[in-house]
Amino acid sequence: MTVLLDPTSERSPTIRPRLPRPERLDGLTIGILDIAKPRGDVFLRRLGERLSERGIAVRHYAKPTNTRVAPLPLRQQIAAEVNLVIEGLSD
Repeated sequence: MTVLLDPTSERSPTIRPRLPRPERLDGLTIGILDIAKPRGDVFLRRLGERLSERGIAVRHYAKPTNTRVAPLPLRQQIAAEVNLVIEGLSD
């Protein structure tokens, strides 16, 4: 007998309220997370440039692969260094 377990299945999904959006970006540091999809880095790099042109502090991060969640140390680093995160993908 073979048993297949799906680690993504949730019998009772966790529902979390959305965090309020900041009223302004001035004085905040924005993290930009590249999830390693093809050409996503092109868009995110340009987005970071545009935000920097407006005087907004930006930090760039990248996942090693798009097939898995970001490793815990990367998520902890991002949480410690920025106020909000922009994550994008492109194919």
